[in-house]
Amino acid sequence: MLIAASLTVTAGLAVPLFAQNDGGATTQADATTARMAAELLDRYHVSGKTIDNETSKRLFTRFFESLDPAKLYFEQSDLDAFRRYETQLDDAVRRGDLTFVNAVYDRYQERLEQRVAFAQRLIDSEFDFTQDESIVSDPDDIGWAASPEEMNERWRKRIKYDVLQLRLEDEAMEDIRERLHKRYSNLLSIQRQVEPADKLETFITALAMTFDPHSSFMSEKTLEDFQISMNLSLEGIGAALQNEDGYVTVKQIIQGGAAEEDGRLKLEDKIIGVAQEGEAEFTDVVEMRIGNVVRLIRGESGTTVRLQVLPAAGGEVKVIELKRRKIELKDSAVRGEIYDLQERLGLDQPLKVGVINIPSFYRDFAGANAGVEGFSSTSRDVLKTLQEFRDAGGVDAVVVDLRYDGGGALTEAIEVTGLFIDEGPVVQVKDPAGKIEVHSDERPDVAYGGPLVVLTNRLSASASEIFAGAIKDYGRGIIVGDETTHGKGTVQNVMPVPPKQLFNLIGNASQGALKLTIQQFYRVNGDSTQNLGVRSDVVLPDMLDHMELGEQFLDNALEFDRIDAADFSPVAMASPAIAARLQEASKQRVAADPEFAKTLERIARYERDKNRKTVSLNEAERRRERAELKALSDDEDEEEDDLQPAPGEGPVLPENAYNDEVLRITADYVQMFRNAATAQRATPNQPALAVPGS
Repeated sequence: MLIAASLTVTAGLAVPLFAQNDGGATTQADATTARMAAELLDRYHVSGKTIDNETSKRLFTRFFESLDPAKLYFEQSDLDAFRRYETQLDDAVRRGDLTFVNAVYDRYQERLEQRVAFAQRLIDSEFDFTQDESIVSDPDDIGWAASPEEMNERWRKRIKYDVLQLRLEDEAMEDIRERLHKRYSNLLSIQRQVEPADKLETFITALAMTFDPHSSFMSEKTLEDFQISMNLSLEGIGAALQNEDGYVTVKQIIQGGAAEEDGRLKLEDKIIGVAQEGEAEFTDVVEMRIGNVVRLIRGESGTTVRLQVLPAAGGEVKVIELKRRKIELKDSAVRGEIYDLQERLGLDQPLKVGVINIPSFYRDFAGANAGVEGFSSTSRDVLKTLQEFRDAGGVDAVVVDLRYDGGGALTEAIEVTGLFIDEGPVVQVKDPAGKIEVHSDERPDVAYGGPLVVLTNRLSASASEIFAGAIKDYGRGIIVGDETTHGKGTVQNVMPVPPKQLFNLIGNASQGALKLTIQQFYRVNGDSTQNLGVRSDVVLPDMLDHMELGEQFLDNALEFDRIDAADFSPVAMASPAIAARLQEASKQRVAADPEFAKTLERIARYERDKNRKTVSLNEAERRRERAELKALSDDEDEEEDDLQPAPGEGPVLPENAYNDEVLRITADYVQMFRNAATAQRATPNQPALAVPGS
């Protein structure tokens, strides 16, 4: 890879010899990998930061937290014992010296053995569930235990919580104890199988994430999982998972996958058990390494897997059975449909709106490079859809739905934008050297020039934000949806470590790969799409908008910043004044809509529960809360607004309160153009909204 061609190789690298532990100590190859990963971070991260004493301090803290995110093993005295390394890790990693890594892992193994033994004794004890006591729900709200006594008390409450969770499922006490004994035995067994590659991955990832949350190191196993996840023929359930405080948490439902088609698995749900087809018992996956959980869930298309799921909204544990399926490209293809708003909304005059759903900005690069006719491309499919709208007699407005669109090819984002604007800049890209490159649409025409609405949410990211940002900056249309988009304005590159050019010099194949943030996006007005995202002109109530899903909630996210604006020519099709009028009219309708009233009630309940710092360990209180949640959940199941339609099936914009309000906003927007045209005819010398033609 060219980006790594200038790396230096130091002959005769001095690597310390490490004592063996249960998992095996890191090797000389690991040391070489660590040193080269550090050099890549130093040279090519877009922030321009270098690994220094401040990095060392952040790495020290993050490494302990990555091993023990719930603060249940290390005590404050353990961190104090290693404090001498706090400002030395920058120099150590550059030397390939992993002494600290092995020593901390040894201490972690020792503490885990002690705590699991204590937990096994607690499991067999009696608990009083009538007491009014609670457990802190977020480890960020507590520090490291100051003494063994404080740690014992944490574990007493932890095991009491575990037992209560299973009692709430009406399991017999004998079965509860058997299950928890097995859970903590498995935890110990898994930790004893930790390999040097796992240690290296945890440490270098902790280092990379001091730069930004999207940079990480992948061992060979993790790299294989990553490559599978990037394959559009992925076989599995179609969900992106992440380990949070010992729980495997759902972070994305992938369009076209089994989970989306089924509809029961939700964002932020926690998977606590997995069972294969024909298995009666679930494998408990609490505290299990994320890679192991992914391998349990993944499987051949057509086979089934059962998941025990703790809902994000609270309530009873659900069992969800999913049939694994391949995620094919056609499941993520552009779809379009025309809606007659006189018929759908009962408007008093004809109005047709074309809705285009873009689930991702896909492009068949191999086909494009080979000159394959009709290769798969988002921009081609959007153009085809616009032509179909024209062939059907035309539309009065177009809605581009980018909700849940996590991004894709930069080329496609530029070309899709070019269908709606005349030639000009679309996005600016900054590299690690600070050089700015402007990417432009070079087509001197538009495929559609009428009123345009772009629909986004908190999961619209990357390429979606480039498109939405360009439409907003050009004043080409209005943005409707959550308060802002995801805010991921960076590009990552996967670099083998050691680089391929150096294999013959070091005598080893790659130890893995560094996923490194190497570029940052900027809108044509100079604003970064990073962190703050693209703000909507008209905001609608939505539960997603209240979940901590955006870039701004991630540790060490790169800050929002600005560069000089590109040279572009806005059009007069949107403005703050227009947005304010549309927002006010929408707000009045939303306030009078009973379905939105239910949405606002759910949001209020979610905010209340989200802000709680503790969870009750009183059984009567927990059962009362569960009954309340179940009643509300049953009511929601009957009326749930599924804003993300099943791939290739049903209407592109299903009928529900949210989607209908989007169409009403669009109708208001069209009416503004009609009124402006009437006023222009009456007073031709007055400025009016510009409609370049459709």
